[in-house]
Amino acid sequence: MKKKIFGVLSTAVLMFGLAACTANDDANSEPKGGKDSKTEKVLYLNNGQEPTSFDPPIGFDSVSWSALNNLMEGLTRLGKSNDPEPATAEKWDVSEDGKTYTFHIRKDAKWSNGDDVTAGDFVFAWKRLLDPNTGSPASFLGYFIEGGEAYNNGEGSADAVGVKAVDDKTFEVKLTSPQAYFLNVIANPAFFPIDEKVAKDNPKWFAEADSFVGNGPFKLTKWDHDSRIVMEKNDKYWDADTVKLDKVDWAMIDDTNTEYQMFKTGKLDTSDVPADLSEQLFKDGSVKVEDQAGLYFYRFNVNMEPFNNEKVRKAFAMAIDQKKIVDYVTKNQEKPAYGFVSYGFNDANGKDFRETNGDLVKTDVDKAKELLAEGMKEEGWDKLPEVTLTYSTSDSHKKIAEALQGMLKENLGVDIKLQNVEYSVFAADQKALKYQFSRSSFLADYGDPVNFLESFVTDSSMNRTGWSNSEFDSLIKAAKSEKDENKRFEDLYQAEKVLFEGMPIVPLYFYNQVYLQNDKVSGIVRHPVGYIELKWADKK
Repeated sequence: MKKKIFGVLSTAVLMFGLAACTANDDANSEPKGGKDSKTEKVLYLNNGQEPTSFDPPIGFDSVSWSALNNLMEGLTRLGKSNDPEPATAEKWDVSEDGKTYTFHIRKDAKWSNGDDVTAGDFVFAWKRLLDPNTGSPASFLGYFIEGGEAYNNGEGSADAVGVKAVDDKTFEVKLTSPQAYFLNVIANPAFFPIDEKVAKDNPKWFAEADSFVGNGPFKLTKWDHDSRIVMEKNDKYWDADTVKLDKVDWAMIDDTNTEYQMFKTGKLDTSDVPADLSEQLFKDGSVKVEDQAGLYFYRFNVNMEPFNNEKVRKAFAMAIDQKKIVDYVTKNQEKPAYGFVSYGFNDANGKDFRETNGDLVKTDVDKAKELLAEGMKEEGWDKLPEVTLTYSTSDSHKKIAEALQGMLKENLGVDIKLQNVEYSVFAADQKALKYQFSRSSFLADYGDPVNFLESFVTDSSMNRTGWSNSEFDSLIKAAKSEKDENKRFEDLYQAEKVLFEGMPIVPLYFYNQVYLQNDKVSGIVRHPVGYIELKWADKK
């Protein structure tokens, strides 16, 4: 059963998702004149910051996805309606039990260096995704593949992973159980193929423009690290005739106001909406709003005082006013989040998951004070241990952190310190559980609620809280193998409730994509799952 994401309101993801580089007014400011300027179609975009990596299983975040999604392509690709469509695979067969998929790769599927895209390239890439030595944060997405979880956990072998090349253009994958969302999952960049010959010759093939080899609509031609990325139309792409743009020039600007000024002066074709100008820009009708499946939230480290105490975690969560954050801080018409799964996912009865499971945490200052006192008494604390809230570099993250600091002081009488860390350091340290209380974001990897919740199973690389609950783990495991959709959603509803009973996180608001765009630009597809498509984009 296909699930179609309709998304929710929140803030533009490139700035609120992740941000850590220094604003650069010179980016995208090269002269647009010259002999080819009248005919060359160049789209000017902002990536926010330096991509984490263009290695598909490693670049598992919003600052890598959008560019990577246009440089490479998987067996399926999300189409204009956000549903998976044939891509590098022209068609596929499914076994009667729904557990074996056989993909037929296009004869004209080529790498940008002219090599054929083969089934062996997919075998190589998918096993590498699951290889524990790769250290991919996306490896959990491959656990539905037979032998995938065991291999990733060091308990199985690569040979036991259920993927194989039947021949050069036929790729077979065996699943642990039927998965309603399988074709959606494998459109994610983590499942892109890798040119095996190139990767074995140069293990760092993805690190520079002159060594990068892709199979998508565009090819990487320039990469000035921390400054600029340029990609050009890939003439070897199987559907090159559909691609209208000649070039895409990406800046790396981590300040919303700077980005907006560059948009106003024609140096960028799109821009986020500065919070200080949002009211007027919305009133003018300049702002475009599209769906986004994900949310902005904070993580508690349950292994560090004072958040080792569940009541203290709940006190902090209930002292935060999500509605005030969206009304007075972010100002982009987001919906406040009182659960973790966003709106837009329908269950087997056609009912929205978020509406059905209701509000699992709400602002309640009196209850928060009561819980804080109880938690401190349980731990024997006369004074609450010092708390530091850590966020990654961004003007937006700073404003939100300052708002939380004020709320916790006013509502709980708690003074917290703020710490700003560059994203490259922040991401690694958060994963290593070095922070007490830290900002975070989640963008759906595929169109199903289980993707939101599976992040918090024990020892998941996406957990980053230290929280562990055996009932929660069992519910997620059951949901991922359940054929009956009604029962599957019952498990997911209960799992989200268990998550909020433990309260290792506190949600703030659900994302949307709020942006400004040059009237001459059309055809950009902004998927609710967190990345954009430029395959159909055009510019007059």
